[in-house]
Amino acid sequence: MKQVETFLVNSFVLEGAGGNPAGVVLNAEHLTRAEKLQIAQVVGFSETAFVTRDKEVDFELTFYTTTEEVDFCGHATLAAFSVMFEQGMINAGQYVQRTKAGILEVHIDTNGQVVMQQRLPDFLGSFSYQVISPLIGLDDDVLASTCLPIEIVTTGLADMIVPVPSGYLDKVTLNDELMSAFCKKHNLVGAHVFELNGSKSTYTASCRNFAPLFGIPEESATGSASGALACYLAKHIYSDSNTTIDYLFEQGRAMKCASEISATIKLDNGQVSEVRVGGYAKVFDKQEVALET
Repeated sequence: MKQVETFLVNSFVLEGAGGNPAGVVLNAEHLTRAEKLQIAQVVGFSETAFVTRDKEVDFELTFYTTTEEVDFCGHATLAAFSVMFEQGMINAGQYVQRTKAGILEVHIDTNGQVVMQQRLPDFLGSFSYQVISPLIGLDDDVLASTCLPIEIVTTGLADMIVPVPSGYLDKVTLNDELMSAFCKKHNLVGAHVFELNGSKSTYTASCRNFAPLFGIPEESATGSASGALACYLAKHIYSDSNTTIDYLFEQGRAMKCASEISATIKLDNGQVSEVRVGGYAKVFDKQEVALET
């Protein structure tokens, strides 16, 4: 039996608590795709990251859910670089990772915060309030009252960004079967539902993320979707041509697992020229996964 050490990490923790769990396997060069999937299934989290050395950049990261490989995962990237920093494999500074979503930079502060570059956004179309209403259990006139579009945005993974009025986020009731079928039909990972917060709040928006097609009924912190949401907000709410916008999001409140995610968007001539998402992670355990050789 081959034993593989897997770090269990909470990403985007808030004051050391909450966050979204991910598995991390270091020095994964010897693992096959089938073995990676098996490890991800044993660990049982929404994603597990596998880190290997790369000949051209610093590291290559691959990401597996319990059902398949995905191109990118924000919270698992955060987990992986936090583990490498904690284990002394890397120091504070700038690194470059290869993912199936592209070659992306990662910066680690001396305090352990990890800030990840994401792909520039693609806006892939929109849906009517009437179509989305039965998927999330809110009336279409409630959705329409936001006067904001329901739009597909990707900075690595395609998510449907769904605005709801203030006070309605916790009232969302997902129809797993309808959402899974809808996401499969439209090649989406899931839905990122948000409500904007007032000026008195620390947070720009409160969020919930649903990806039942990939075995994730709800996720407590989603890095890729947070980058997509930041780009969406920059497009529809902030109109300055040349500026840098900092956002702070909370997620996981409905799961009683509050998480905090920062996002920074740089605009040049009204177009997004840089997307970065950051946060903190905390290792909470290790797991030895036995593989048949």
